Amino acid sequence: MALVGINRLMPMPILLEVFTHVPAQQLLLRCRPVCSLWRDLINTATLWKLKSLRDGFITEDWDQPVADWKSFYFLCILRRNLLRNPCAEEGMTAWHIDANGGDEWKVESLPGAYGTDFPSPHVRNYFSTSYEFCLKSQMVNLKAEGYSEELMDEVRPDIVVTDWYAGRADCGCTYRIRVQLLSADYIALASFEPPPVTIPQWNDATWTEVTHTFSDYPRGVRHILFQHGGKDTQFWAGWYGPRVTNSSIVISPKVTRNPAPSTGRHRAR
Repeated sequence: MALVGINRLMPMPILLEVFTHVPAQQLLLRCRPVCSLWRDLINTATLWKLKSLRDGFITEDWDQPVADWKSFYFLCILRRNLLRNPCAEEGMTAWHIDANGGDEWKVESLPGAYGTDFPSPHVRNYFSTSYEFCLKSQMVNLKAEGYSEELMDEVRPDIVVTDWYAGRADCGCTYRIRVQLLSADYIALASFEPPPVTIPQWNDATWTEVTHTFSDYPRGVRHILFQHGGKDTQFWAGWYGPRVTNSSIVISPKVTRNPAPSTGRHRAR
């Protein structure tokens, strides 16, 4: 009787407004099973669009089409950099060393010898490579990060990968990056591995951003492998190879129904 009374006395817009203040998990786990009216209301795109607006994920003048507002909202909640210690603030913590050639990996402070400042003042350190190949990687477990199999298989949100690299002005170097979307059995389902970039000696030491977006990839993605590094081309003792920092993997909601798959691009800053 009490529930029937609430549903009769509370106009639908008021009930919708109340639901925008309820945490998303509670809406699905506690509120949705209460009755068919609440279930249907919680299933509407209107509620999740209002919650996206209230939480600052969109603005009042948002005009881009969204196929599934509920998935959009949850992806916005989860959105963050999935790589740990991307800017060397914690030394080599969280990184697996795949190759440690020459004088091995080293953490240095910006701008570094014969270097330039990073475009963002929030980035203070970088990882430096040596005269033989230095490679490091991270393996991201998507389920452990909160991304369910259903979300990855049915929604297949965009996976945006970004890295930054620079050479020393006084030494040439070679930079490389490899990113793979892997199955539960670690089988590669999609890859981004552009040709290595060779920077000549006496370059301007400019920081360059490389980015790639995985979209419309096969179902079954459960892990992401990120690997990068390089070496100098002069074979000088010390740390004269490419410098890398501010790497990221961000899973983002699609804002158009049929986005064209992106290709990797390099952009100097």
